[in-house]
Amino acid sequence: MQVPAKLNLFLHVTGQRSDGYHLLESVFVAIDWCDQLEITVDKSGRIEREGDIAWPVQKDLAVRAAEALRDYAREHGRLSSPLGCRIWLQKSIPHGAGLGGGSADAAYTLLLLNRLWGLHYPRDTLQAIGLGLGADLPFFLAEQSAYVRGIGEDITPIALASRWFVVAVPPVTVPTAAVFQDPLLSRSTPAIGLSAVEDCADAAIWTLGRNDLEPVACRQYPMVATLLEALRSVAEQLGLPRGACRMSGSGGAVFISCSGQDQATTAARLLRKLLGDTPEDPTQSCAGSIVRVCQNLF
Repeated sequence: MQVPAKLNLFLHVTGQRSDGYHLLESVFVAIDWCDQLEITVDKSGRIEREGDIAWPVQKDLAVRAAEALRDYAREHGRLSSPLGCRIWLQKSIPHGAGLGGGSADAAYTLLLLNRLWGLHYPRDTLQAIGLGLGADLPFFLAEQSAYVRGIGEDITPIALASRWFVVAVPPVTVPTAAVFQDPLLSRSTPAIGLSAVEDCADAAIWTLGRNDLEPVACRQYPMVATLLEALRSVAEQLGLPRGACRMSGSGGAVFISCSGQDQATTAARLLRKLLGDTPEDPTQSCAGSIVRVCQNLF
C-alpha cells in the first residue's frame, strides 16, 4: 500500500489549551510522495516492525498505532484472540520534514489492521484512536483534502485549485517539539475561518494565510531559511509571487504552489540548478536537498 505525505498549505496557531496542546487552523493536502506499507497478521500476538527504521521500535508510530488499536479492541471486547502483526515499511518520505510521514504510516496501519483483524470500526473511531498519537493522523484517515482546526480533530473536506507543487527538503531534521516550544512562536493568530477558505477554493495558495511556525524554524535552522529563499528566487524567475513559497508543517520541507505540471517541472529544474551552484559544505549550504515535483492526490 502506498502511504502519502501531506502539505500544510497554511498553518495558524490560534491558541494553546491548558494541557499544553496547541490549537491550529490549517489546510491539509495529500501529495504523491509515498512510503510503502505492508502488513501481515501474526496469530502469535506479537507486533513486529520490519524495514526502514532508524529509531527504537517502541517509539515507532506505526507500532504504537497497532498497539493502540489492539488495546482499544480488547477494552471493548472486540478481539477474542491474541492477534498480532508484522509491519513492513519502506520509507521515502523524509523524517522530520513537516510532511507527516510517521503520522501517515500510523494512520494507514490503523486502516489496514482494522480490516485484517476483522474489527470494522468506523473511521471516526479510528480517528479518535489516532488523535492520541498525533494531530495529523485524523486527516490521513479521512483521505481527502481538508480544512483542519482544533488539535487536528475538527476536519472539514474541501476542494482546492492548487494541484501541483515543487517540494524541497533540506539535509536537516527539524524536531516538531522544538518549534512548538519556542517562546517566540506566535500563538494567537486569528482564524480566517472555513468560509474564507471556501471562497478561495479556486484561487492560488498565496491568497490564504501563512505558516506561523516558519519564522521559528527558519531561525532555529538557517538551512531551512536558505532553501526557502532559493525557492522564492525561482518563483520570481517564473513570475510568481514570493508568497507562493512556504514551509510545510513544522519544517523543514518547503514548497512552491504552481499553476500546472509544466510550471512545476520548470521550477524544479531551476531550483536544482541553483542548489548545484552552492558550496558543497552540507553545514553551510542546501546542495544536498531533495527536490521533487508532487501532485495533490485528492
